[in-house]
Amino acid sequence: MQLKIYQENAIGELLEKAKKLLGYSGGKKLVFKSPTGSGKTIMMAEFLKQLVDDREIRQSLGFIWAAPRQLHIQSREKLENYFETSRALKCSYFEDLDDRKISENEILFFNWESINRADNVYIRDNEQDFNLSKVLERTKEDGREIILIIDEAHHHATTEISHGLIQMIGPKLTIEVTATPILRDWDDIVSVHLEDVKKEGMIKKAIILNDEFENLIKQGKIQTQKLSGGSEELVIDAAIKKRQELVKEFQKEKVNINPLVLIQLPDRKTSLEDRIRERVEGILKNKYKITTEKGNNKLAIWLSGEHINKENVERQDSEVEVLIFKQAIALGWDCPRAQILVLFRQWHSPIFSIQTVGRIMRMPEPDKGHYGNEILNYGYVYTNLDNIEIQEDIAKDYITIYTSKRSFDPKLSLLSCYPKRHREKTRLSPLFIEIFLKQAKEYNLKKQIDIKAKKFDLKIISDYKSEDVDALAGAKIIGDKEIKASGFDMQKLFDFFVRNNLTPFYPEDRSVGRVKEAIYKFFEQELKMWYGDVWEEIVQIVLSDKNSQHFVNVIDKAKEKYQTEVVKRESEMLDVPNWNIPETLSYGGEYKKVKTKKSIMQPFYSDGRWKTEKAFIEFLEKSDKIEWWFKNGDRDATFFAVRYNNGEEKPFYIDFIVKLRDGRIGLFDTKAGFTKQIAGPKIDGLYKYIQAENKKGKKCFGGIVANTERNYRGRWVYFDKTSKDLKDHSFENWVDLTF
Repeated sequence: MQLKIYQENAIGELLEKAKKLLGYSGGKKLVFKSPTGSGKTIMMAEFLKQLVDDREIRQSLGFIWAAPRQLHIQSREKLENYFETSRALKCSYFEDLDDRKISENEILFFNWESINRADNVYIRDNEQDFNLSKVLERTKEDGREIILIIDEAHHHATTEISHGLIQMIGPKLTIEVTATPILRDWDDIVSVHLEDVKKEGMIKKAIILNDEFENLIKQGKIQTQKLSGGSEELVIDAAIKKRQELVKEFQKEKVNINPLVLIQLPDRKTSLEDRIRERVEGILKNKYKITTEKGNNKLAIWLSGEHINKENVERQDSEVEVLIFKQAIALGWDCPRAQILVLFRQWHSPIFSIQTVGRIMRMPEPDKGHYGNEILNYGYVYTNLDNIEIQEDIAKDYITIYTSKRSFDPKLSLLSCYPKRHREKTRLSPLFIEIFLKQAKEYNLKKQIDIKAKKFDLKIISDYKSEDVDALAGAKIIGDKEIKASGFDMQKLFDFFVRNNLTPFYPEDRSVGRVKEAIYKFFEQELKMWYGDVWEEIVQIVLSDKNSQHFVNVIDKAKEKYQTEVVKRESEMLDVPNWNIPETLSYGGEYKKVKTKKSIMQPFYSDGRWKTEKAFIEFLEKSDKIEWWFKNGDRDATFFAVRYNNGEEKPFYIDFIVKLRDGRIGLFDTKAGFTKQIAGPKIDGLYKYIQAENKKGKKCFGGIVANTERNYRGRWVYFDKTSKDLKDHSFENWVDLTF
């Protein structure tokens, strides 16, 4: 699996902070805060692999991974799969432990609730002397430190028993892994930001609440007209209609994904809950032909002691369209095709948190990221709750309350652009191999090295003594006892040699593999030595005392060239040849509805941050010459941008697109208190764009727009020339905007 940039950054930070905390005396606590769907388990797996591989760690380490409910089983499977090729760590349950202790680089997985029970077999004393305290005692007798990982920590880390257990385990380092931290006395924290996870296309852009219905906020609580207090049937109708819409859009994208509706029943067990379930199943069967019956199989049930059609529900193309479930089963459950969540009025709480919507946050194909069709990049919640409160965790920024829709299709077809996202900034792409081989030729590596030299220094330190401890500061202790390297040791040494020479690139397996592949290619092309036949000989030549520095030199030169190439490519822009006004836009609770007649998006929502924009909208609304206007945004390919150059090519997301009744398109950016230095490159980019498009037959005009008075009671003017004609703080050669 290819790690995302934010994942690499978080792993690097975890490693740095964990190493620092392990260096202190006593037990320390590190919080790893990362949103649902960000790949917490994979990040932890790679972090643990790098931690045990790190030559600076002198301690022998054993690990305990505690998780709630059955999540420890899922986590063990994921980690075991991740370590399958490297064998960096061993994943075990209690019964798998050798000699009833945790070995070096072994992770003991267990269920936190079961270990919390006083009668648990692994806690109480027994004849076999096989309980947690004895396991820990034997492990520590071996001189091994424990690192305790508490997964989904907000579920269990605060109870008194849990604190007692942490004390009993006595870890050198406790790592709390959660989207919503609760340990207060932590020593350090590593945070992954929701925006970064969204940008990489791992999770949906937002969750839309009651799409197609108007939401209102009264006294900080959300009410939905028509749905609030409405029937279960009304809510199910809205959800099924949205599912049918999504099915069509996935087909247009030529993606074989069957979007899933989750219907969450209240968690309590009363006759009322049973009646709700009967009603829901009746509506699905009678109105939509969705049942659990054989030959239909479109409905799955996942309730305590009752599992129907659940076997393949996670599969992207599963025939199951609706899953009825309760809160209790949801922890750690991963079904990225789940895109619609239905909650009823009798649900346990009117408070929405990130945990509520976590099940519909993931993108079904995270390697592809977001789709070209925006409707597929959102999750949808439908509910008839009367007053919804949004919890002050990540959900506040993630749940969309308002949706604005395009009034009609203007068939705009403008040339737009957006910046291409490059991963090569932090990792090596195949381009590195090509550059390495060129650098090897320039350096004349073939003649510089001695292929008969295969001796390298592999020694261990034996019986080292020092009378003066202070004299050790900065001293280099050299091994004095030679050992013979096995094939496995050589592989480790070769990996270590490459990792050591990767800075500033991230030492992930893929980048390490690129350097190794470049070296193998050099031997194949220049010395006719094939990796498959003489791998051990190649590694001995590279690592030999006579040759290693030459390889370091070529790797360094190749890295420098590679970075230059990456900077060139980083500013690469992609064109959107036929950009049109988006069909829908979503907004959070900080936006307010503004009554407008000419906005193409209805209703129009604004956060009211910029007075210039507000005044310009008022000006546009008064004009008879304007057919419609669009308030542009400033991200990805969703919004309109023109190219400009400020040392490197960037997108300039202008503020307004205005359509006049005479067919002209106005492109305007509202500015107040600007200077030539700030606005110059953007002015030139927009001027160049308008000239080029008009040569192709478009009818564009525009530029930077401003009001001649600070109170916006003056003339509206725009600048339609190049920046060399712009005079700071003067409207001398601007054009009057007469709509």
